[in-house]
Amino acid sequence: MTTPEHESPAPQPPAPEYHDRVRRSSGGIACGVLLLAVVLWLGFDAMFTGGGRTPWLALAGMILVVPLVVAFTFRPAVYVNENRLRVRNPFRVIVLPWAQVALLRSGYSNEAVTKSGGKYQLWAVPVSLRARKRAARAEARAATAGERGAVGGGGLGGGSFGGGAFGRGGLGRGLGGGAAGEPIRAEADQFMVELRELQEARESAETAQGEVTVRWAYEIVGPAVAGAVVLAVLLAVG
Repeated sequence: MTTPEHESPAPQPPAPEYHDRVRRSSGGIACGVLLLAVVLWLGFDAMFTGGGRTPWLALAGMILVVPLVVAFTFRPAVYVNENRLRVRNPFRVIVLPWAQVALLRSGYSNEAVTKSGGKYQLWAVPVSLRARKRAARAEARAATAGERGAVGGGGLGGGSFGGGAFGRGGLGRGLGGGAAGEPIRAEADQFMVELRELQEARESAETAQGEVTVRWAYEIVGPAVAGAVVLAVLLAVG
């Protein structure tokens, strides 16, 4: 039995595809639950106990208000993987391949800036000046006590999004640094730092190329516009 001199190499397994990491605002969701409860309670009470045009006005008002509450509280989210950043804002969904992202900046809001000059706010990552002050105080105490490593080690999953750590790490809570010896930051600021690390590591990857796409959330805009039109007609008719 003869053996071939050149055997074809064994096929390599495909590179693992990591699921999106999702970031939402827990405060926004809690606020949304409260607002929806109030709106639905008042609206259904008016529909079942009101007289004349009141039930119709209440129905039109709920058709207008409920989508807006959902848009600004439950809907905002940021989806991250090794190829792109997907931003779901109240009325739009923006897909940003890492190759198109020029800057991720934090000021009074967190924004993604594209190489073409587009600016997109990350609604799901709100800036908290209170959290920044708390982080600054914790950093000052850690520096004074010489315990920065012990305090800063409990950041966002103990590592950045970059490289292989992205597929295994999670999104943490509270104050933290990415690793021992790093500054203590507010949660949103730490999240933006890790996004920058991932963008720098992946912007030249072949799978991270592409064009920026923007899609309007017609499932939110449509019902809200319909409710506004019906409400305006009812008020105009008198």
